[in-house]
Amino acid sequence: MKKIIYICFTIAVLSACEDELHQAPISDPTTETFYAIPNDFIQGANAIYASLRGYPDRQLNLSETRSDNLYAVSDGGVRDWEGINGFHRTLMGNPYVAEAWLTNYNGISRANVLLEQLQTNGQVVTNEDLRMRLEGEARFLRAFLYFDLLRWFGRIPIVERVVSAAEAAQIPQSSVSEVYDFIISDLQQAIATLPAKEAYSTEDRGRATNTAARMLLALVHMTRSGPDYGNNGPGLGLNEWQQAAALLDEVLTAPGYQLLEGEGAYAAIFSYENENNPEVIFDIQYVTGQNPVAGATFPWLLAPDTWFHANGHPTQGGLTIRPVSDDLLNAYDAADVRKPFTVQSGYVFNGVAEPRSFFKKYIDLAHVPANRVDWPINFIVFRYTDALMLRAECTLHGAPGTPQEVDEAVNRIRARAGIGPVSGVDLAQLMEERRKEFAAEGLRWHDLIRSGLVEAVMTAWIAEEDTQGAMEPFQINYTLYPIPQAELDAKPGIYEQNAGY
Repeated sequence: MKKIIYICFTIAVLSACEDELHQAPISDPTTETFYAIPNDFIQGANAIYASLRGYPDRQLNLSETRSDNLYAVSDGGVRDWEGINGFHRTLMGNPYVAEAWLTNYNGISRANVLLEQLQTNGQVVTNEDLRMRLEGEARFLRAFLYFDLLRWFGRIPIVERVVSAAEAAQIPQSSVSEVYDFIISDLQQAIATLPAKEAYSTEDRGRATNTAARMLLALVHMTRSGPDYGNNGPGLGLNEWQQAAALLDEVLTAPGYQLLEGEGAYAAIFSYENENNPEVIFDIQYVTGQNPVAGATFPWLLAPDTWFHANGHPTQGGLTIRPVSDDLLNAYDAADVRKPFTVQSGYVFNGVAEPRSFFKKYIDLAHVPANRVDWPINFIVFRYTDALMLRAECTLHGAPGTPQEVDEAVNRIRARAGIGPVSGVDLAQLMEERRKEFAAEGLRWHDLIRSGLVEAVMTAWIAEEDTQGAMEPFQINYTLYPIPQAELDAKPGIYEQNAGY
């Protein structure tokens, strides 16, 4: 059932031990020796996918925790995510911020190696369809990783080929516009070379498709059409909603994808027994029982150990709760089936009641693994519901479509959630519907920034929610994270720190 995408490689050219952007490349003889047969190129692509293993953790730590979905004040000592939640200015050395930079660039390095080897040794792959697919996968994943970096950090260095340590140390940040141009170029080539979903065999489920590339490119156009906050962030104030809408129309009509509807459909999207369902456009796939371990790590981060203990399971490592905010809890209608599926609202352990709520989406107590970093559940990055709601967002920004079509899209999703229809949906209402639909999936912070609602929403939320006085006042510069201090120290005078830090 599971695909072996997340195998860790010990071969030097695919080493996971890289921890700096300026890591020295592997020697040419080693690289050429490794890429000798077609399967070597396939494993080279698998190594890029492997760099996505911690992506869901990052969306929890940097998006959900940063947003109004969580009031993440710890009761058990200072946690690294508290400064992220509280808008502290001293995040340059935060390990979650550093992880985002290092892991993404390690994946980019792997993509560059594969693309270079396809250029120089690609004749080894005599199957032209396979060779084109591998190039498309590398370009899609490289664009995916750069887009992740751009949304967190704004201006970043573009490393488009295998470079020496000395060369890497001299590569400056590129403008946001230049990074977008690079991402768009990769995605356009990926769309042209990647196959459709039905072209993949069962064993290759989870690999990038041309539909996934269209979905990502649509989101790129939408994100850079968001407001320019004047801090070199991801919004450029462009009006590319129509381009995004055209791509999303192709996504929504692609064979093999659909909105799951009917009773129990919302839970079915995330069921351990229903992976690779038609709602999934692109996900991060995990395989358990491997050595080294290649399962998921994000589920145990959501819940505290005492809840697992209360349900007869061993320690997972969640020492304390990141509480779901009262504001989010109160946003759900009483009959909304998404709330009890997504949120655990209190529990009792050893006779002591814990009243706080936390996310439990993606946790199935019937599938708790013996090893907390080996959970057997894929993480959905893009799903059909997201495409449907993004298309409605484009309409609200002037792309072809009608207000009635926006209402119809939202009401299909509300009907699945067991709640009544609405009419006259505007941007703020659409974002609130997205908030409830995608809670715990890592989209909220990006939605707030893209929609232009982040300053008003977060300022009002802090005033209402911060009962412990743990948060700093929101500033628009905090739509970006700081460049990690280790990168500034390693390349003095090359990078400029983001404003506000």
